[in-house]
Amino acid sequence: MTRIVQLLQQKNHYLEKFFSLNESELLGFKQGRFDSLEYFYQTREKILEQLRYIDGQLAKTQEDLPIEERPHRDIREEVMNHLAMKDQYVREILNQDLQILACIEEAKSAIIRELQEVRRSKRAVSGYKSKPMNHRLNEEA
Repeated sequence: MTRIVQLLQQKNHYLEKFFSLNESELLGFKQGRFDSLEYFYQTREKILEQLRYIDGQLAKTQEDLPIEERPHRDIREEVMNHLAMKDQYVREILNQDLQILACIEEAKSAIIRELQEVRRSKRAVSGYKSKPMNHRLNEEA
């Protein structure tokens, strides 16, 4: 049972790292800084790999736990506390992810608007271009 508690502690540690990473990058995203986006996604993926590994270890440990081994009240409380903390991190991370996606969508929309404005400007400029020289000479003759 202590192995389960250790694994839950590790899981919460990685969830906290994930949360902190999101929090620091979210500040930059809100300011329009997306230069570390690739590093951000790679780091998140590495943390998620660790979380998947821990989940696998938790499942294996639970399977190997004898049915007759009943956890003590204090261990049960500790497990419940770790699970509650995990749930809180997950809720906060989901909220952060929604904010991150909103920042990315806003930046994407701004780029699309900018590209559309450039396209309109090019059309307007092309309307004022002078005709080729030989075409103008034919008109004068």
